[in-house]
Amino acid sequence: MSAVRWARALSVGYVEIFRNIPLLVQMWWAYFGLQQIVNTTLNEPFGLRILIPSTFACILALSLYTGAYMGEVVRSGIRSIPRGQWEAARSTGLSFVQALRDVVLPQAVRLTIPPLTNRTIAITKGTALGTVVAVTEILGEASSAMSNSYNPSPLMMGGAKLWLSSLNRSRMAPPRPSTTWQLRQPFQKTSRSPL
Repeated sequence: MSAVRWARALSVGYVEIFRNIPLLVQMWWAYFGLQQIVNTTLNEPFGLRILIPSTFACILALSLYTGAYMGEVVRSGIRSIPRGQWEAARSTGLSFVQALRDVVLPQAVRLTIPPLTNRTIAITKGTALGTVVAVTEILGEASSAMSNSYNPSPLMMGGAKLWLSSLNRSRMAPPRPSTTWQLRQPFQKTSRSPL
C-alpha cells in the first residue's frame, strides 16, 4: 500500500516469505539456524559461549509468522473500504493521514476484528509447536505435575482455562457483516384502473 517502492517490496517480501513457510520450520530455523549463525559469527571467532534460549526462538518465530498474517489482515481491511470513502474524505479538505485516521481506519477496524480474533486463537494453538524446540506449554506443565503428584486436577484446570479463554476470545468478536444478495424482480406490468 505504500507509495515508496522499496518499502512496498520489503513488506510484500516479508509477508510472502513468513506466510508461506510453515510455523514448525520457522521454529526450527529460529532455534537451530540462529544458534548456528551465532556460533559462526560470535562464539567461534571470539571464544564466547552465547546460547539462544528456546523460549526466545519460539517467541521470535511466532512473532514473525503472526505479524505477516496480521499485516495482511489489516491491509485487506483497509483495502476493503470503497474508494469513494477516500475521495469523500479528501474532498472535505482532510490530509491523507487525517482521512486514514478519521474516516478509513474506524471502518476497517470493524471489518478486521473477526479475522484478528481468529489469528489470536491460532497463536494460542501455535504455541503447542514450541515443544519441538523444548518449550513446554501449559498442558505439558500440567501433565508433568500430574505425573509427579498423581493428581489430574492441574491438567483438567489447565485445559479448562485454555478452552474458556479461547471461547471468550471468539465471543468477543462481532459477527462478520453479512452481504445478502437480492435478486431484482423483473419488471412487472401493473394494471391501472381507468379513471
